[in-house]
Amino acid sequence: MGTTQAFFDHYKYRGGRSLVVGQGQGLDDLYDTVIGAEVAATLGYNVGDPIVVSHGLASFTEHDDQPFRVAGIIERTGTPVDRTVIVSLEAIEAIHVDWKSGAQIPGQTTPVDRIRQMDLTPSAVTAALVGVKSRLQIFGLQRSINDYPEEPLLAILPGVALQELWQIVGVAETALIGVSAMVVVTALLGMMAMIFSSLNERRREMAIWRAMGARPATILGLLVLEAALMAAIGAVLGLAQLYAGLAIAQPLVDSAFGLWLPIEAPTAGELSVLAGVIAAAAVASLLPALRAYRLSLADGMMVRI
Repeated sequence: MGTTQAFFDHYKYRGGRSLVVGQGQGLDDLYDTVIGAEVAATLGYNVGDPIVVSHGLASFTEHDDQPFRVAGIIERTGTPVDRTVIVSLEAIEAIHVDWKSGAQIPGQTTPVDRIRQMDLTPSAVTAALVGVKSRLQIFGLQRSINDYPEEPLLAILPGVALQELWQIVGVAETALIGVSAMVVVTALLGMMAMIFSSLNERRREMAIWRAMGARPATILGLLVLEAALMAAIGAVLGLAQLYAGLAIAQPLVDSAFGLWLPIEAPTAGELSVLAGVIAAAAVASLLPALRAYRLSLADGMMVRI
């Protein structure tokens, strides 16, 4: 089972047990299989259950004469691995002993005991997932594989391919950031207009503050503080709605599209953006605050309307 050792070493069973081939809980038997978390949750499989593999969704051919056993369930990774049923290369050879040219030979069924005694070493491998320890040598490895003289091989770097894809959709991301900035500016203008419109009704309030000993500069500072507090409360409510939406949408999106939405704490960059919005709200409130400052100077402790 050495063909699957390198892959399974990176995953775990549910319950924290290491998924390592050959330690009693891995692929010890020819017909052992490991399934992803989404497969187990959707189809209701548990460790030890029998499972019959077939040739994809478009095929009605099932290998029910050689059922497998669920030897492990990979913890959820948020990747396509969650929707896979993984068997060894030797098992693939075993279930196709009675097959030829992509179809089962009519009337031929080899006993399982006899199959176990056969040499099931695969004659060809169509694809392999290779991990490297040094990222600095990855492009050299890619060039060596592509220039391999013995076989026409092709090395693909998934990270580079995804980066190229993200550059294509990055225009949409930039547009969304622009729309978000416009929404923030609109909200700040609305807040500033609201404070302006309420100043005339709050002149009596400012006169009371003056009667209590508040200076005009204090009135200015209170309005700026009020705007900053409004922005801070809005940021907190926005974060709460975001995490509530993620908690609700996470299982739905994962089930429908296979995309795992991680729920993580805000990064330093995101917190700096929130702080910038709060600071912008304080700056935007300076104009109505200066207006209130002048009114408080003119009115003093008596309101003149």
